[in-house]
Amino acid sequence: MIDIHFYMKVYELKKRIMAGEKFDKEFIFQQLDEYRSKEPVVYNIETTNACNMKCEMCPRTTMMTRKVERLDSKTFEKIIDELRPYSLEEWDEWQGFVEKNYKIDRNAMSENHYFLHVIPKVFQLHGYGDPLLDTEMSNRVKQLTERGFSSYFSCNPANIDVERNIEIFRNGLGYIKYSIESVDDFLHKKIRGEASNFEASFQKILQMLEAKKKYKFDTKIVITMLDLKRDNQDEEFRKLRKAFDGLDVYIYLKSQDQQWYQDKYEGTNSIHWTEFCQFPWSSMTIKSNGEAAMCVEDFNNEIILGDAKTESLYDIWNGEKYARFRRDQFELKKGIKCTGQCDMKLIGSLVQ
Repeated sequence: MIDIHFYMKVYELKKRIMAGEKFDKEFIFQQLDEYRSKEPVVYNIETTNACNMKCEMCPRTTMMTRKVERLDSKTFEKIIDELRPYSLEEWDEWQGFVEKNYKIDRNAMSENHYFLHVIPKVFQLHGYGDPLLDTEMSNRVKQLTERGFSSYFSCNPANIDVERNIEIFRNGLGYIKYSIESVDDFLHKKIRGEASNFEASFQKILQMLEAKKKYKFDTKIVITMLDLKRDNQDEEFRKLRKAFDGLDVYIYLKSQDQQWYQDKYEGTNSIHWTEFCQFPWSSMTIKSNGEAAMCVEDFNNEIILGDAKTESLYDIWNGEKYARFRRDQFELKKGIKCTGQCDMKLIGSLVQ
């Protein structure tokens, strides 16, 4: 989830900043703090950081050194009990705002539609791990559904256990994203490692589509391919669309994030990556050890702002560490991940 109220309040000011209008740094700092909700919003919970893939574009493959672990059930329940889902009225207001200001219809299907019309409302259950390796996932989804939350996670379809996935769907999963880089097994393994494939994954996805139809599950199945700017990228995506033609899926080509990792800044079509970073004011991330981190991109837990096991999310969100972190965005503090290992603009680079 993201704080949709913050996004709506900051929109006009953000437009002026991104257009190059000059503002006093302290004025902007105060405005952002005024706009943010004092009640915490959690963007994602990384329920596990276990993963069996070796993706060439992911820093986890070569740079992650933290312990592999799974979030304990007690902490997970504590976290979700401290949050609330958006009401239908709030959500309708947000979708109207997106349609008016971003010109993206709520019934469209695209990268930016997914970010603006889906991500803000769903509880995201992935980080630097594959949720299909979390044996507690079915129960986590059930707990969220019982509290009125829509849930979502992205995963590698090679890890699908059909019976376990059916149980997750039955418990009310809102969206599941299967990441596929090629319809050719050799190319897929080259990008995501030997544990990945297309042929077997495709058959498992077909089984999930069949189960969805048979049991009338509401889970939306999403298929994405990363735009890695390969020479044959358009052709590969065309083949992928053809493979799923006529099937009940939401499919789109996704811009690559973390281009810093491969030192190849090739641009993006994502609204998210072209605006300045708003995570410090819009949402927090909870990692697999229960720590509250600056955002989903912190693969090594380098900027920890609290511990959800022992502190309330409210106290973390409004505490001194978060206040200092927000100030660091303006001061462009050297030596932190935000300035050295991220593609997003920081607000400090845009104001005086």
